[in-house]
Amino acid sequence: MAPLSLLFLQTILLLGRVPVGRSASGGGDEVAETEEYWGMVRREGQQFVVGGGQPFYVNGFNAYWLMLLAADESTRPKVSDAFRQASSVGLTLCRTWAFNDGGWRALQKAPSVYDQDVFKALDFVVSEARKYKIRLILPLVNNWEGYGGKAQYVKWGKAAGLNLTSDEDFFTDPTVKGYYKAHVKTVLTRVNTFTNITYKDDPTIFSWELMNEPRCLSDPSGNKLQDWIQEMAVHVKSIDSAHLLSTGTEGFYGLSTPEKLSLNPNPVAGQVGTDFIRNHKTLGIDYASAHIYPDIWISKSVSNDFLQFATNWMRSHIDDTESVLRMPVVFGEYGVSSKDEKFNATFRNVFIDAVYSTLLNSTRRGGSGSGSLLWQLFPEGTEYMDDGYGVVLTKAHNTSNIISLQSKRIQIFNSRCSWKCRWSCKKKSPAHPQLHLEM
Repeated sequence: MAPLSLLFLQTILLLGRVPVGRSASGGGDEVAETEEYWGMVRREGQQFVVGGGQPFYVNGFNAYWLMLLAADESTRPKVSDAFRQASSVGLTLCRTWAFNDGGWRALQKAPSVYDQDVFKALDFVVSEARKYKIRLILPLVNNWEGYGGKAQYVKWGKAAGLNLTSDEDFFTDPTVKGYYKAHVKTVLTRVNTFTNITYKDDPTIFSWELMNEPRCLSDPSGNKLQDWIQEMAVHVKSIDSAHLLSTGTEGFYGLSTPEKLSLNPNPVAGQVGTDFIRNHKTLGIDYASAHIYPDIWISKSVSNDFLQFATNWMRSHIDDTESVLRMPVVFGEYGVSSKDEKFNATFRNVFIDAVYSTLLNSTRRGGSGSGSLLWQLFPEGTEYMDDGYGVVLTKAHNTSNIISLQSKRIQIFNSRCSWKCRWSCKKKSPAHPQLHLEM
C-alpha cells in the first residue's frame, strides 16, 4: 500500500501539532521488563519458531509512520501509544518503514548521508517496540514514490551524471544498486542509541523486507526483478545471517507458473514483473510475502464477491508455501477502505474475521499460514493520516474484540503446544476453554 504523501503530513504537522499524550520517557512505565526469553525468531521448515523450537504464529499490524512521528518530541508519545494499544489486544508484530529517502524529515538525505536525529527516532521505535514485546518487520525501500522510494534513488543517480531513463533503472544500474546496498549496510550495522544493541543482533527485529511491494513494469518476464532480489538477498545475508528476510511482494503469480495466472485478481497483476513462486525460491529468502486488497484489485463491475476472493487467495498461497516453497507465508498487509461506500465498519469486521479464520485453519494443523498484519492501526490523535484503511482501537470496539480474540487463540497455541503437539493434541486452556478451536 502506498502511504499518505509526506507533503500532506508535513502540512498537517506544521499547521497544528498533534496533542501530546503521555511523556515519551514514560512510554514503557507500565511494561515490566521480565526475564522471559527474548530470542531471535527463526524458520524451521514451514513454521517460525523461537527458543527451543516453540511455534511462533503472529497477529500483527502496520504503522508505517512510526519513525516520522518519533522524530518530533511533540508527536513521539504517539509511538508509545500505538505500541501500548496494540499490545493491549495481543498484537505481537508491527511492520514499519526503515527508510525515508530525500524530502521532508528524510532519514537518508543523499546517498549514504543521514540525518542522525531521524535515525535516533528509528532507534526509539525499535527500543519502544521491545518494551511492549512487539517485534518489527522493517522494509528497506519503497517501490512507490512515498517516502522517496526507488524514484528518489534514480534522481540521485541522475544528479550524479548517470544516464538513467526510468525509475526502474533502480533494479539494474550498478551505481544505483550500490546506493541501496550502502543503505542496507548502514541500517543493519546501526548501533541503537537507546539500547546499545546493533540492529543485526536485535531479536526485536523479526525480519527485513527488501522492498515494500516491488514491481518492475518494464519487464513483465520478471527477470529484472528476480535478478535484483537474488543479488540483494545475498547482500543482506552477507551482513546479517541471523534475521529472517522476505521480499515484500504483493503475491501476484507470474510467468513461471502460467497455470496460476488465473488466480491473480486481474490480468494486469501478472504483468507487473513479480512472480510469487519464483521470487520466493530465491536463495536467502526465508518466508513468503503476500498482501490482500480485494477492494483495490478487483473491478466492481466484474465481481462483488470480495470475501471469496480473499479466502481463495490466501488458501492458494498457503497451499503453495506448503507444497512447493516449503516455507511460512505472512500476509503482510490486508484491509478494505472505509472511503468506499461498499465497505462500512461492519463489512471490515467480517473481512478481518474471514482472514483470521482462514489462517486458523492452517494454524491448527501446524501449517504455513503464519500470520497477517492489518493495514493499519492508529492511536487517537493521528487520524489525520488515515488513508481510509485506518483502525483506532479505542474507538472501534468490535474490531478490537475480534483482533483480541485472534491474538488469544494464537497465544494459547504458541504457549501450550510444541512441534509434535499442535492442535491435534486437543489441549485446552483451563482459563479460556472457549478459545479452543474445534471448528
